Amino acid sequence: MFGASWPEYRPSSFVPVLAHSLTWVAARRGGRLVGCVNVAGDGGVHAFILDTTVHPDERRRGLGVRLVRAAAAEARAHGAEWLHVDHEPHLEDFYGRCGFRPTAARLMQL
Repeated sequence: MFGASWPEYRPSSFVPVLAHSLTWVAARRGGRLVGCVNVAGDGGVHAFILDTTVHPDERRRGLGVRLVRAAAAEARAHGAEWLHVDHEPHLEDFYGRCGFRPTAARLMQL
């Protein structure tokens, strides 16, 4: 699914990612993974949406919004009070439909 969604994706171990995850939300159809969202936590009241992915064959049907909203509910259940997401400009409307509001933020590439 990641390879179909992200052309630059190179398979790697998810073990280090899972070590920092608060929760994962996934969707399967017909026995195959078609969507997922990773939620990382800071150990306090902040959680972060990462790696939102929906297989190209499943897009534009609301699955991504449902996954992110389920991830938000899971983050809240784990004690998070704030949910953050960084995204590219073309995803502004998508994350707005998920319930996020614009805020000022900064990013430094390392």
